[in-house]
Amino acid sequence: MSSDISPVVGIVGVGRMGGNMALRLLDAGYRLGAVYDVRAESAEAAAVATGAPRAATLAAVTTACDVILTVVSDDAAMEAIYPESGDSLLEGARGKLFVNCATITPSVHVEIERRLAARGAASLEACMASSITQAREGTLYLMVAGSPEAFARARPLLESLSASLRYVGAAGTAAQVKALVNMVMNINTAGLAEGLGLGEALGLDLTMLREVFAQTGAASRVLETDGADMQQREHDVFFSAAHAAKDSHIATALAAGAGLELPLAEATAAQYDRMVAHGLGELDKSGIAELTFVSRSPIASPARR
Repeated sequence: MSSDISPVVGIVGVGRMGGNMALRLLDAGYRLGAVYDVRAESAEAAAVATGAPRAATLAAVTTACDVILTVVSDDAAMEAIYPESGDSLLEGARGKLFVNCATITPSVHVEIERRLAARGAASLEACMASSITQAREGTLYLMVAGSPEAFARARPLLESLSASLRYVGAAGTAAQVKALVNMVMNINTAGLAEGLGLGEALGLDLTMLREVFAQTGAASRVLETDGADMQQREHDVFFSAAHAAKDSHIATALAAGAGLELPLAEATAAQYDRMVAHGLGELDKSGIAELTFVSRSPIASPARR
């Protein structure tokens, strides 16, 4: 796609995911009109890496760009970039397209769509089920929700960022689906950590155990992506335990709203809460193995006898 016909793109939230998405869009031929982050060091690093102007205000991002992608952390961060007064992406939003990629409470996505529509702007949620490497390579899996018209308008840009797009319906539904994806993933992560923890406590060879898991009903995508890291105690952050806790609670809140009890999801959320309480919230989510191996093993590990 040549840059002379592409919309000018701004990105709000240029941390690990947003920064790599910015680089990917440059590779795809898009021009970046502005980058913005509440963390000055992240904004400066993204500006240097991409050559894009570092916006001093949220309103300046909207002014400079045709399409604005937001990649923020939680409900509060989303509210902070779309306030109805003061510095806001809503200022001068008429005719612009906003694509919100945060994993947040579905009702917040619905409210942001309402605020943007009131300003004459289009919006879409594009929830990501991938990590940093996929952001850089343009192979994200995106669950998209909003009006069909907004989806059609955003589709070329989203295809540049993704290997697969799934349109799931009206605003809020992609966030619901993403909450369920992360709920099941987090349960699988906790289950794998406990399985490996018990295996270690019994003196089993963990490499052998992972190989057996992979060929049986214990196999999972989490085993592929996190099993070796758990075994080696390598917890470089790709998806933090703090984010896993936040996402687990989004799912349990949805369940409560539907009148359901989800014992496994609630127990898993409690484990991630323990990690945060122990100061481990910025470890990769697979760091739940640390709590399992050290605190939950029913007998001492042979390595520590």
